[in-house]
Amino acid sequence: MAKSQVLDNAPRTSTVAETTKTRSASKPSVWRDYLTMTKPKVVAMLLLTALVGMCLAVPGIPPAKAVILGLIGIGFQSAAAAAFNHVLDRRFDTQMARTYNRPLAKGRIETWKAVVFASTLMVAGFVILLELNALTAWLTMASLVGYAVVYTVWLKHATPQNIVIGGIAGAAPPLLGWTAVTGQLDPHALLLVMLVFTWTPPHFWALAIHRRDDYAKAGIPMLPVTHGIEFTKTMVLLYTVMLFVVGLLPWLTGMSGGVYLVGSSLLNLGFIGYALKLKFVDSKGHAWATFKYSIWHLLALFVVLLGDHWITSLMF
Repeated sequence: MAKSQVLDNAPRTSTVAETTKTRSASKPSVWRDYLTMTKPKVVAMLLLTALVGMCLAVPGIPPAKAVILGLIGIGFQSAAAAAFNHVLDRRFDTQMARTYNRPLAKGRIETWKAVVFASTLMVAGFVILLELNALTAWLTMASLVGYAVVYTVWLKHATPQNIVIGGIAGAAPPLLGWTAVTGQLDPHALLLVMLVFTWTPPHFWALAIHRRDDYAKAGIPMLPVTHGIEFTKTMVLLYTVMLFVVGLLPWLTGMSGGVYLVGSSLLNLGFIGYALKLKFVDSKGHAWATFKYSIWHLLALFVVLLGDHWITSLMF
């Protein structure tokens, strides 16, 4: 009788174990949730632009200390801004298909723990950057406040120009990289900021067109929600043309050479091509394709900037 009960219970025990294993596999681990809050792909792109700013700030290779501490500090502060964004947007995230599965929206991480996590990153990043110079530390902190508070709390919900005005915070990393090495502001560093600042609206508006219904459902006044998709397509096209013009400035001012001129022109013309198709011969999924192209565009643009700088340094 006892032997029969053991045999009867064995399949049940196995089933319970399998169910528990399945649930564990489907539930994201805690460390992965914390990593998700830092938006690692976005931070990686910001750090690339910061690194290029560091390299362009000096004729040769920038000091190792400035590069290492600068990237760590800027990375921590950027990750903190992203985590604060998760905290402050958690109620809106539950209403959008793109964000409903975020850790705080799903309740997998308690809000107070996320605040402590973000605050720790923020303080650590500030202290590290302060080891380099106060200018970089305070500029980075200002960028964090600009994105996590001014944009997320106010601009995002106040005006359809939220991306344009708030874009200055996301455009700061090249300047931060520059000041991390030199400890001072420079007009050429501001040109790098202008590049990212002009790139930001068509990048985000392409996403906003693709996710227009999500933003409308959440009550967020993105441009496609307030002014319509066709108007937004026109603005995307206009800003890509502006980006082409702004993209000429590093060459016109002597900051960059012919390699940059050719590379940036091809990349910017490609962006204009995507915007033209979006405006005049749009097809299903093209807004999303434009958004994806814009990401690779910015990465390639800064790689071209760096490549041109090093080629010029080797030649002269």
